[in-house]
Amino acid sequence: MQWQDHAIILGVKRHGETSVVVEVMTRSRGRHMGMVRGGRSRSMQPVLQAGNLVEATWRARLHEHLGEFRMEPVTLRAARLMETATAVYGVQAMAALLRLLPERDPHPHLYDALDVILENLQNPADAGELFVRFELAVLNDLGFGLDLTECAATGGREDLAFVSPKSGRAVCRAAGLPWADKMLALPSFLTTGAVVAADGDSLSAAFRLTGFFLHRHVYEPRGIQIAAAREGFIQAALKAVAVTSRGNEALFPDRVAGR
Repeated sequence: MQWQDHAIILGVKRHGETSVVVEVMTRSRGRHMGMVRGGRSRSMQPVLQAGNLVEATWRARLHEHLGEFRMEPVTLRAARLMETATAVYGVQAMAALLRLLPERDPHPHLYDALDVILENLQNPADAGELFVRFELAVLNDLGFGLDLTECAATGGREDLAFVSPKSGRAVCRAAGLPWADKMLALPSFLTTGAVVAADGDSLSAAFRLTGFFLHRHVYEPRGIQIAAAREGFIQAALKAVAVTSRGNEALFPDRVAGR
């Protein structure tokens, strides 16, 4: 058996003296693993770095076998991804999320999202918002998607401010205020048609939102812990947003003050 596809490197494990087992995300065949002979050589090590885009050819006698990869570089961005903490932690955290999905199960939109986010992780101000949306997409593909489009109580689509921890559905401000202490905050940048960018407070609320449902529906039932890289990414992203906000205050004090 043989197939060929673009693939994003997720991780590499040593296999024997000279070979490695490479884990990739492909558009048509999902998360896939295979052995690369000579993968520890000087010529292949720079190619087989997490975040790089390669042209992968997989061969095996039977479909269920591990098989072997032959890989050619397409976009080598690993060096750039090592320049910021958000990118370093982001690559690891997204790979951990994709490992929650069954191997060889195609999720083309997640592959496309991963490719886009990896191209923008070096911009710390945008990385947090992109990562939250990726977590929401993974939750949806796992069967635990949140409905943030309309109020669960009224059916309205305006002034959505909360998310019910029981149903995972949005609730408008008027309907949710009496139970606000039991609700999760819905950041405005996640509502349908929102044009506002995430700030530190809304980004923190978004991470609490996705973290709550990931823990309840995915990690706790499987008896596993949320990847440590996620917390590292959150801290790096919030720090980056805070730095950007202070810079804007210094450059545009009248605008920030609302004058």
